[in-house]
Amino acid sequence: MHRTTNSLVAEAKKLAVPAGILATVLFAAAFLFDYSRAHAAAAAGPLDDSSVSALTALDNAVETVAARVTPAVVNVSVTSRVSPVDQSSSDRGFGGINPQDLPPGFRQFFFGFGPNGQMMKPQPQIERGVGSGVIVSPDGYIVTNDHVVDGATQVRVTLNDRRVFNAKVVGVDKLDDIAVIKIDAKNLPSVPWGDSAKLKPGETVLAFGNPFGNFPFTVTRGIVSGLGRPNPYSDDPRKPGDFIQTDAAINPGNSGGPLVDARGEVIGINTFIISNSGSFAGAGFAIPAEIAKSSAEQIMKSGTVHHGYLGITMNDVTPDNAGFFNLPDATGAIISQVTPDSPASRAGLKSGDVLRELNGKKIDDGSMLQVAVSEMAPGTAIDLGILRDGKPEGIHVTVGEFEKNKAEETSNSGTGEQHARLGLAVANLTPDLRQQYNVPDRVQGAVVQSVRPGSPADDAGLAPGDVILGVDRHPVEDADNFVSQVHAAPADKDILLLVWSNGGASYRVVHPEQNGQNGE
Repeated sequence: MHRTTNSLVAEAKKLAVPAGILATVLFAAAFLFDYSRAHAAAAAGPLDDSSVSALTALDNAVETVAARVTPAVVNVSVTSRVSPVDQSSSDRGFGGINPQDLPPGFRQFFFGFGPNGQMMKPQPQIERGVGSGVIVSPDGYIVTNDHVVDGATQVRVTLNDRRVFNAKVVGVDKLDDIAVIKIDAKNLPSVPWGDSAKLKPGETVLAFGNPFGNFPFTVTRGIVSGLGRPNPYSDDPRKPGDFIQTDAAINPGNSGGPLVDARGEVIGINTFIISNSGSFAGAGFAIPAEIAKSSAEQIMKSGTVHHGYLGITMNDVTPDNAGFFNLPDATGAIISQVTPDSPASRAGLKSGDVLRELNGKKIDDGSMLQVAVSEMAPGTAIDLGILRDGKPEGIHVTVGEFEKNKAEETSNSGTGEQHARLGLAVANLTPDLRQQYNVPDRVQGAVVQSVRPGSPADDAGLAPGDVILGVDRHPVEDADNFVSQVHAAPADKDILLLVWSNGGASYRVVHPEQNGQNGE
């Protein structure tokens, strides 16, 4: 007998009991089990007709919506050409060695070099991906995500009836992550847009798509978990938020598929998930229909989208920072940066102004204003109610047009300075550091060179390459000036920093350590 089996048998023998005792125990257990089951059944009672009919009615309603929407859901298969990595600027080969520094006879053993030791021309890489889309017009217009078709050289669409079409990209809206593609077909099933402004948390929704690319035309059911979720894209603070959060299962491959309500109307376009594993973890997000519809209709009409633009970067008002701006409550949006020669700049808006109203309507947070302005037509006149140093003012602004390059535009010397209270080291912005951290010439202040893990600066989200522009609403000229201002701040008070990071400025409240620790 196999040794493992012998071991199991030996363990079983240790637990053996006389047959008579075992039979008695089993009989008693069976009796108790039957009694408990009968008692539970009696307590619960049989399902009555009203219970069954309620569940059946719910199932029938969901089946009806799924049957109505599924024919308008498509599988989007994309082939894209990815630019090859420039070998001259890539990592330095094996063990930090740059193959260019080797003798010609050895270069052939490294990637990118031919047998003669000469560098080979990098070849474009081909990638293939699968996403989802929804037909919004019987003549073949399909809405999906921009990130689904980004860089596409070929787009193929598979319908629910298994017909396959080549598709062309009509236009994209990179700011809102919306794209419209078109196939040459007529009399297609389509789904109407719904009103996402009327959604409420807890409302039933269905998500459609092609998860993982292997399970076409999948439908999942859930609820609206939350509304107005903020922009999670730290790479570009100008992207609007206002996402719909749902627990209807959304997975890779669902991007671009519709989120529909109980009426079978599109109230969102599925766009991303938050998950540690990369798969469904209960938090999926969709672009609300009021944003997606506006972008899609502009693309279908003219092939492009025109977004409103003010030229400001904002922070939400929080209980932590409200006191620094003499605010009566923790609502509104604080202007942290004004782009030169922008509509906001020309209207007289300043860093530190707190936005409280838009055309007489209360502004709860920055996301609300950002979405509202983004969806406005350039040239629209608006009235903003602000608090400046605690005093109310009215500002009249004419909305400009968002242009990515314009929105992205918004010499000192010295050695690094450490500050123990905050747990960071700063330096003057030398030309070398500007180049290293990609800091524009217009940005002035002290650059963060290192942050101590677990320090107040770390807790506030500061990182190497960030530039500190201001301390407690006073501008920072250089590293020495920053250190002087922090030293001058009361030891028992929080400090408000204005920080440039990832192309935009934001306010950060730092809770200094009461007992100084050594800097790095």
